Amino acid sequence: MANKIVIIGTGFAGVWSALSARRLIDQANKASEFEILVVAPEPVLVMRPRLYESNASSLVQNLDPLFHAAGVKFIPGTVQKINCDAQTIDVQPMSGTALSITYDRVILAAGSSVIRPESIPGLQQHAFDIDSLASAIKLETHLEGLASRQASRSRNTVVVCGAGFTGIELAAELPKRLQHIIAHPRIVLVGREPELGSSLGSGPRPTITTALNALGVETKLGSGIAAVDPEGVILASGERIQANTVVWTAGVRATPLTQQIPGPRDAFSRLLVDPYLRVPSAKGVLASGDAAGALADGKSNYAFMSCQHAIQLGRVSGYNAAAELLDQPLMEYSQPTYNCCLDLGPWGALVAGGWDEKKVKISGDLAKQVKMYINQELIYPPADVKDALALAGPVQPDSDQLFEQLIQVVG
Repeated sequence: MANKIVIIGTGFAGVWSALSARRLIDQANKASEFEILVVAPEPVLVMRPRLYESNASSLVQNLDPLFHAAGVKFIPGTVQKINCDAQTIDVQPMSGTALSITYDRVILAAGSSVIRPESIPGLQQHAFDIDSLASAIKLETHLEGLASRQASRSRNTVVVCGAGFTGIELAAELPKRLQHIIAHPRIVLVGREPELGSSLGSGPRPTITTALNALGVETKLGSGIAAVDPEGVILASGERIQANTVVWTAGVRATPLTQQIPGPRDAFSRLLVDPYLRVPSAKGVLASGDAAGALADGKSNYAFMSCQHAIQLGRVSGYNAAAELLDQPLMEYSQPTYNCCLDLGPWGALVAGGWDEKKVKISGDLAKQVKMYINQELIYPPADVKDALALAGPVQPDSDQLFEQLIQVVG
């Protein structure tokens, strides 16, 4: 009977897990002894890091041709249950009756979702988000529909809730997105923390502030959202902002499937994994991408819930799932350096390096070219299966080396 590696999810970690496992199996000339299955609702990779941009429906890559060429079987469906003791998963197909799939190794790479607190009245009913392709398309349809509404302060105002990475990128992009609809849109970025981008550290903050000021984006910090209604928001401070458009970007949590696997989890509900991305308390289970609480630098810094880390987590988890079954040495996950690239709309972008006190390396137009190359080229798996498998190995340039390569490409 063939060894079966099951991967849950087609995000960045899921895709690269499948390719990395296939690469090692092919190198060992054991293709006939293995079956690689990927389970997700659709065989598509959503470019989630780009959903703050316009034309959301185009930000998706069809994975069918790549999976077919790589010999990866895709099962359209949603995983209802992971049975760790029996080493099976229960799947509800997109059509047909439920089925149970056995596995020798399973990689949980089902991503994360935005947290919408039930404690905020009206948030569920009246706020948009850009957490998924469907929600980004819904927001875009709404924004385009503003053109048919009577001009008013409420129509012309967008409130972005959450002054972190996603909120900043969306707020900076909105003036350009709305310019053909509203002559002078009012964009208000609201954050509970007293500073912009608290997780980004103090280094990038002056650049972010300069960019948002140049774009005319208002900031209201140190006060969260108390309530949302069809005509605006009420801040925790008691201030009311009239707005027909409210977008929630604050906070994410790992897939609920992590709750079905025994073992400790972190504050984001990510499964804490060993250096090889295995869940120690569940035989045959690995976690990857946003589902994995993985130590990245061997010290105290854990991988962020970002595509930069998800891609490499996928490469390592796929490799190790196959390596264990092939009785080959495992590879430790490691991303000791970190660089973030923040889009700041028409103003430009910034690239900052370091885990804690992030220092700005470049900003403005050059950083924007880097960001565009990342968004439009780097994060897309190659369409050619040979090229994709060549990039699927667990050893890759670190973030500093990659940054230098990007500068050479765009500069």
